[in-house]
Amino acid sequence: MTRLLDEWTPGGGADEHLVRVWQGRSEQARRIYDLEYSARTSLYGFQSGANTVAPVPSTLPDGPVEQPSDGTGPPMRRDGNPDASYRVVVDRDFLSEPAALRALDLRVERGHQVRVVDQPLIKLLIADGETAMVQVEPGRSLELRPPLVVLATELFESVWRRSRPYLREDGDLNPTDRRILQLMLSGLTDAATAHQLGTSPRTVQRRVRALMDLAAVTSRVQLGWYAMRNNWV
Repeated sequence: MTRLLDEWTPGGGADEHLVRVWQGRSEQARRIYDLEYSARTSLYGFQSGANTVAPVPSTLPDGPVEQPSDGTGPPMRRDGNPDASYRVVVDRDFLSEPAALRALDLRVERGHQVRVVDQPLIKLLIADGETAMVQVEPGRSLELRPPLVVLATELFESVWRRSRPYLREDGDLNPTDRRILQLMLSGLTDAATAHQLGTSPRTVQRRVRALMDLAAVTSRVQLGWYAMRNNWV
């Protein structure tokens, strides 16, 4: 789908009702913001790493204040759209970003459904099943309208079915251990995991060892299988 959109060039006329091009960081960020806060029922999205359009810290309540690109109007909200249900999928690169876990925890607290995949994702947002923004390169996104938006919706649903929950609240596993398992399964190193959790690699290794003992396994691969089969993650 990305290759198809990347090869598309605007021809004017009716084409503009199907696909619109947004270029530059500020234009893309403002349009994504407008789509999110004008949605009436649902918001589906992919979040990937190295997000220069909407860096993770800027989406947090205490993050840097962002003004509209034209310099007028109030700062952009960060409290989420209360009228829309959220389904969000993140990839391994996103989990490596600064403050990523804090941002995802905040989503979960707000009732958003969050899932994780290991393969890289394109940046995507679908509002109400009627409009989709697909980033085809860092400086350019395409806005899709019906009937093309169905391509983005089908892509989202297929990835959602293959993804796993970010955090499960059921069971007796410690929340910190759940995060360690989630990051381990996503391929982060012990050092990267420790950095995200604000602890040391030695502490991460010790907790992983304790989880292996609890699961009665001898390798991290076996621990990953056990965790998936027993709904630890």
